[in-house]
Amino acid sequence: MVKQNIRTLRRLINVIVIFGLMLVFARSAAAQGEEAVVSAVDTVWVLISAALVFFMQAGFGFLEAGLVRSKNVVNIMAENFMDTTMSTVAFVIAGFALMFGTSFSGLFGTEWFFLRDLPEVYPGLAIPSLAFFFFQFAFCAAAGTIASGLMAERTDFKADLVYSFFVALIIYPIFGHWVWGGGWLAQLGYLDFAGSSVVHLVGAFVGLSGTIIMGKRRDKVFGQNIRGHNIPLAALGTFILWLGWFGFNGGSQLSADPVPISLIIVTTDFAATTGAVAAMFLAYAYTKKWDVSMAFNGALGGLVAITASAAFVTPLAALLIGAIAGAIAFYGILFMEKIKIDDPVGAFPVHGLNGMFGILAVGIWAGDGVGLLSGGGFEQLGIQALGLLACTLWVLPMSFLMFFLIDKTIGLRVSAEIEDEGIDEAYHGIPSYPDFVRSDQGFVDTTASAYSSSTD
Repeated sequence: MVKQNIRTLRRLINVIVIFGLMLVFARSAAAQGEEAVVSAVDTVWVLISAALVFFMQAGFGFLEAGLVRSKNVVNIMAENFMDTTMSTVAFVIAGFALMFGTSFSGLFGTEWFFLRDLPEVYPGLAIPSLAFFFFQFAFCAAAGTIASGLMAERTDFKADLVYSFFVALIIYPIFGHWVWGGGWLAQLGYLDFAGSSVVHLVGAFVGLSGTIIMGKRRDKVFGQNIRGHNIPLAALGTFILWLGWFGFNGGSQLSADPVPISLIIVTTDFAATTGAVAAMFLAYAYTKKWDVSMAFNGALGGLVAITASAAFVTPLAALLIGAIAGAIAFYGILFMEKIKIDDPVGAFPVHGLNGMFGILAVGIWAGDGVGLLSGGGFEQLGIQALGLLACTLWVLPMSFLMFFLIDKTIGLRVSAEIEDEGIDEAYHGIPSYPDFVRSDQGFVDTTASAYSSSTD
């Protein structure tokens, strides 16, 4: 009897111990569930994508360098390089906070200035906050670089440094907050997956404002092209941008989810492909020449247009979006000549007009009952149009004000003499091709001349 009671007591104790352990483990699991969990795979994917987006700065640099004249190549590369650094400083100080901090009435963020008090893991994601910051900074830097193309060959280098800083400090992040930071446009349902408006249209509007205030290049005759000096360099830049766009759009998923990112990569590539084809064939139809520079801009126009909808449309829709974007890039360049706005690299048709088209394309082709063609009616299209209006009313006036103040203080444009001679040696002290000198007959190889004289 005693032995039986002992066995019963032991069983009861075992049950109590097991129940207690289960309770402890349950509480531990609940506590872990409350803590943010970092995904190594997601983090690596976002950081690799961010590196690709960062490398797009080289693509912009090579593209713009190839499409300007040799006397301004060092300057345009210096602008692209330093745009990145000025954007970094400004985005750390306030840009990131205004864009992604806790929202004040859906207008701007109110915390994380100087990256202070950032949580270890970004809220709502499975990646560290610093990984998210690096990805977003790379986007911010692209906006200033887009503007430099529109304003090429006549902008004072000091002015470029100043406007790059202020675009990243306030102009870009405020609109970015409205769309990606939980602001009022996001609350309305506005969709811009990877930045057709947030990055590309903002950058294009900034550049357009500066171009209008400065006016055309002194020797620009509308209706006649000033050809870039190095098409292979522009081709390299275009290829780098195309590659970087896989990180630009694919990384915007912010997780390594195989099915969505596969769709995003394919739609991105398809739009670039048909954009290049459409622009190239249109150029041939008008000139009977296979103008490869138009193909470059057509591909980039397709990439800009698909950026807003890459995750929301089918691959077949992406082919159509890209073809339309290529046509917009081609006719947009002709239109800029007609209205007498000097855009040396075709940046506004590519990033501005196609940024607008890309936003509207979401309201037309987005699937799952969102877009017009999938049964969503005109509601989403109306929201997208409102977002474009908001972008215009915010970015254009702020940019005009910024450039007006720059022009009246430190000066926005180089002198006429420097513009005629070239900015490289006057501002940077080095020519783009030091072994060659320009003459009426073209370039003379000074290295060869020196060698032949020494052997006489």
